[in-house]
Amino acid sequence: MQRFGASSRVTGPAPGDADERSPRIRRLVYGDLPEVLAIERRSFQTPWSLAMFVLELSKPSGICICLTRDDSISGYLVCSRYADVWHLMNIAVVPEQRRRGIATVLMEEMFEAAGPDARFTLEVRTSNRPAIEMYERFGFRPSGHRRRYYHDNGEDALVMWLEATGVGA
Repeated sequence: MQRFGASSRVTGPAPGDADERSPRIRRLVYGDLPEVLAIERRSFQTPWSLAMFVLELSKPSGICICLTRDDSISGYLVCSRYADVWHLMNIAVVPEQRRRGIATVLMEEMFEAAGPDARFTLEVRTSNRPAIEMYERFGFRPSGHRRRYYHDNGEDALVMWLEATGVGA
């Protein structure tokens, strides 16, 4: 993960703008977790616990990043590496800032960090059409279901894969 700078793909100040409000991608750190947990609780029916985030941040091979503006986190992404496959574990954007390209920038940064030969998988609620459509735009394809995957309501998860296609190139 070499590049953690502002991106023109996010609605806001122009890239390279010296304004501290310019969006910036950086690694998540333990000090971010109170803010991340607040976003997590607003974003998901069954939010991750503090322990889950601590575990992922402690893995040296993971990609744990956030997009900040005004020193506040607008969105974050957690991706773990298992052997030769990356597993997108969690991605969330502050509800009031959705549909502004933040998740797209985080995904693109993940692809770049993982490299052009990386393979990815994820699970997503079958009812989460906006997320499924975003993943499909990146080339993820459905490959099966995990029945009753979500414990809060027994909803199935759609399993999606993205094979190495030079996405991060």
